[in-house]
Amino acid sequence: MESFKLLLEGFGVAILPINILWVTIGGVLGTVIGMLPGLGPATGVAILLPLTFTMGPVAALITMGGVYYGSMYGGSRSSILINTPGDGAAVAATFDGYPMTLQGRAEQALAISAIASFIGGTIATVIMAFVAVPVSRFALKFGPAEYFMLFLFALSATASMTEGNAIKGFISMVFGLMVATIGTDPQSGVNRFTFGILELQSGIDFLIIIIAMYALGEVLKSFKNIEEGKKKMQTKFGRIWISMEEWKRCILPIIRSSPFGFIIGALPGAGGTMAALMSYNNEKQLSKHPEEFGNGAIEGVAAPEAANNAASVGAMIPMLALGVPGSGTTAV
Repeated sequence: MESFKLLLEGFGVAILPINILWVTIGGVLGTVIGMLPGLGPATGVAILLPLTFTMGPVAALITMGGVYYGSMYGGSRSSILINTPGDGAAVAATFDGYPMTLQGRAEQALAISAIASFIGGTIATVIMAFVAVPVSRFALKFGPAEYFMLFLFALSATASMTEGNAIKGFISMVFGLMVATIGTDPQSGVNRFTFGILELQSGIDFLIIIIAMYALGEVLKSFKNIEEGKKKMQTKFGRIWISMEEWKRCILPIIRSSPFGFIIGALPGAGGTMAALMSYNNEKQLSKHPEEFGNGAIEGVAAPEAANNAASVGAMIPMLALGVPGSGTTAV
């Protein structure tokens, strides 16, 4: 009853008009920042942090929470429309979101992204209200062995998404690991694959890889399409919503992916990118029509969007309960 009373007090603070205004402002600004490729939630929170210097701690946390969740949601806009993820967690939305845009179904992709993000975040918030402390203690019990197995599973699941050509997927995974090892080793201080270049000592940022792989590739592809006179992507939009049939296809993936993303997000250092990619792979394995994934399957947008927004809620757990940030954004 004591916890329930405190929860009601929290709701009472949250629904104050001034706090609703601040979370709305934070959400809008965060969404705009999330849509800009290369920024992401951590950068958005850091940039907008001065807005909170004159606020009390509650209003400041509410505003930054709005920026955080807005950024997580906004990253999928550019993924769906221009095949350029706003941040790492939005990469999975390109797999089916952009093909849906090319098919003239951008409205459905945008709609299910918003719906899945809302439901995923809501489910995770409800779970957080009741199991924050046990989950945070469980997360901190993860040691080197558990993290090794988790990352091994995540990398294997990601590589296996290239169904029918697993060798290509694992070669891509190895190249990714090679790029990730560039920089100074955090344990020993030894420089790895820097070749005497000072700038490489800090490593290669994941967002730089995203921009190089997606944004530049899409720009060059657009030039080619212009020269060949091919039809361009959808530019006129109708009602942004989904049909009942599409909702039936998405409801179970959303419900499955939300708790999964929440748990992954609660593990310090795991993050929304891993949650989104793993949930996408899980849904592809469970689907009755796996061949549709990568070609505009609407559940291929719903699952990772629910997972990465749930993960952003999960990342708050160790920070609020134990003072241990669950992600770069919560550290800020």
